[in-house]
Amino acid sequence: MNRVFAVLVFAGVPLVLAGAFFDWSDLAMFILCCVSIIGLSGYIGRATESLAIVSGPRIGGLLNATFGNAVELIISIYTLKAGMLGIVLASLTGSVLGNLLLVLGLSFFAGGIKFKRQKFNVHDARYNSGLLIFAVIVAFVIPEVFSMSMDSQKTLNLSIGISVILIILYLAGLFFKFVTHRGILTSSDQSDVEEEEPEWTKRKSILTLLLATLAVAFVSEQLVHTFEMLGEKFGWTELFIGVIIVAIVGNAAEHVSAVTMAVKNKMDVSVEIAVGSTLQVAMFVAPVLVLISLFMPEPMALIFTLPELVAMITATLLVINLSNDGESNWFEGLTLFAAYIIMGIGFYLL
Repeated sequence: MNRVFAVLVFAGVPLVLAGAFFDWSDLAMFILCCVSIIGLSGYIGRATESLAIVSGPRIGGLLNATFGNAVELIISIYTLKAGMLGIVLASLTGSVLGNLLLVLGLSFFAGGIKFKRQKFNVHDARYNSGLLIFAVIVAFVIPEVFSMSMDSQKTLNLSIGISVILIILYLAGLFFKFVTHRGILTSSDQSDVEEEEPEWTKRKSILTLLLATLAVAFVSEQLVHTFEMLGEKFGWTELFIGVIIVAIVGNAAEHVSAVTMAVKNKMDVSVEIAVGSTLQVAMFVAPVLVLISLFMPEPMALIFTLPELVAMITATLLVINLSNDGESNWFEGLTLFAAYIIMGIGFYLL
């Protein structure tokens, strides 16, 4: 797998550079950009996995989610700049659905095939459940409900206020989790992680993260230019492009890392990557994009479509119901994956 990522990066990125210089077709550029971002995400995953061994599974999971979401944040900023607000909001929806249903589902399934029953920190699971309900159901539904009786400016002001609150609560949650209540939320597989040797040193891991993120920024700008062509050529809506295409490509790092950790029976890290990434998208990435959009030609309100809201709420409730016992198996993973496929078909046909 590592060799595959190396080929994708060292062949893909130069080809993207050549394609941008020689003005290759949009379809060729789209394929090359996706391949390059997936390869770069693999390097991001390897670097954060090494840092996880050094710093512990929960901090490692946070790092993996952060740098994995950095890819999507960069793509979204360029998409905002291009004025494609629908794709940005849809990609946020896709991240929530992808992390909760696809990533967590594949992690439960892959780990459950190898191990009959896997356990993870039940306190973490319940803590994440409360934040998921707040972030997805409260913070995303409230703007939609109140916007029905507001003009566009008031709706934007409401979105700004909610975004600031979300960011503050997210940072407070990190302080709670890593400082004031660190002992209560201790990871159950901490000892296993401490005994493992990291693949890369801390310096090499950080340098790789920085270089990969810079490369992703360049490739993402080229990727955004192909979205309009995709819609025209394949008949895809902005909603489908954002929910499925952008979300899967942008979150490739979490996909690979979470499943790899589950196969190694490190479920605390795997769950932290999948659910922690969802919380980071809902409580940090989404509000940050709202604030960044204020400096763009067209500001973005935190208003999702009804299918997006229903899908995110359904995914949240399903994950909470399956994960609150702190245990997982392959059938629960298959259930989550099946829910993702059903929603994917719905967004494709919408």
